[in-house]
Amino acid sequence: MKKIILTAALLHTVMSMYAQDRKGVADKKYLTEIKSLAEKPVVKKAFQTIVDMEPQTIANHILLTEIPAPPYKEEVRAKQYASMLKAAGADSVWTDNVGNVIALRKGKDGKKTVVLEGHMDTVFPEGTDTKVKHRGDTLAAPGIVDDTRALSVVLTVLTAMEKTGIETNANVLFIGTVGEEGQGDLRGVKNLFSDKGPGKIDTYIAIDGWMSAHVNHRGLGSHRYRITFKGPGGHSSGSFGLGNPHNALGRAIAYWCVAADSLTKAPGLRLTYNVGVIGGGTSVNSIPFESWMEVDMRSESPERVAACDQLLHAAVARALAEENKMKKSGANLTVDMKLIGDRPSGVGDTAQSLIQHMMAVITYMGDTPSLTVGSTNSNIPISKGIPAITIGTGGIGGNAHALPEWWVNDKGYKGIQQALLILLAEAGIAK
Repeated sequence: MKKIILTAALLHTVMSMYAQDRKGVADKKYLTEIKSLAEKPVVKKAFQTIVDMEPQTIANHILLTEIPAPPYKEEVRAKQYASMLKAAGADSVWTDNVGNVIALRKGKDGKKTVVLEGHMDTVFPEGTDTKVKHRGDTLAAPGIVDDTRALSVVLTVLTAMEKTGIETNANVLFIGTVGEEGQGDLRGVKNLFSDKGPGKIDTYIAIDGWMSAHVNHRGLGSHRYRITFKGPGGHSSGSFGLGNPHNALGRAIAYWCVAADSLTKAPGLRLTYNVGVIGGGTSVNSIPFESWMEVDMRSESPERVAACDQLLHAAVARALAEENKMKKSGANLTVDMKLIGDRPSGVGDTAQSLIQHMMAVITYMGDTPSLTVGSTNSNIPISKGIPAITIGTGGIGGNAHALPEWWVNDKGYKGIQQALLILLAEAGIAK
């Protein structure tokens, strides 16, 4: 494993990212409940089964990582994952209308439904080499930690329950979702909570990232836009005087960033803004016929996202008007603003049994729970007032969303044991 040295600048960046993390302390009632649950003979047996399954879990992890799952093209990985869930012993397995793979394990009374989920898609485009490289104790490949490790965790939890005969009171859905990343816009989990979903979901546990002491109970909301300025285009000299979409785009960026930056300095929950991608134009001596950008803004406060959104609209309108006023000839420029991402914000009440149980699980496993915010699949149920969290897989990872993504199996079984324990705490062990 490569040793990472934190420079002062990098340390500042890392601390800023987690500045709003909060240490959590579970109520004694939940600590007692989790200790009692973890010490049941059948749970101890399941814990050992998870340890014994380490070679198979790693093999599953590698197999799934090496099946590419680019944005909107998760079908091949989904087919493989469905067959693995079926082989693990689920009562029924199906793929829904958007591509989510869903496995049902029926509960004794079925009065409640609990979800344990990882997302199948990665950020990497079609053609990316996803072959896993073994570098000592490190596994490296695009997508190996975000979020393919979670798929192997979900699969091992199901298998351990089957091998040890654990029966729950609640129905449990083991799910691999599509569309968590980027412009997927959480389409998989949105479908689960639509009228095309599997029915009422009472508790939602997403697995994403590796930090097993984190309890993500706050949804970081975001708006994302693709903004395109359009004009007639022409020769840079012969058609000089036409409205230039690049000029308008540049103005819009400047106006929005200045206004949004002022908003970030106002008191309140953290707000971020970003111009992530820009494009357009055909040659250095041509007036472009279009110029576009993709932007996002994020906050766990829906009000702050809405305010930043309004500033964006105002900046675009001002830029368009100024460029059209400045042009000397030709048709007016036009602009198209397309919302390409809308992730709702929300905050889960820390008094909820799910959050209390998870903090107790982490404490029982010997760590200190940290209450965090993130933009994950749990945003959707949290925004709907449904108990939901996102937890880590365990182990150690890094370079998420980068080609040299890596993961080390540093007591990775503990993350799987935690996932099992929180699932049983919420689904209940049938007597």
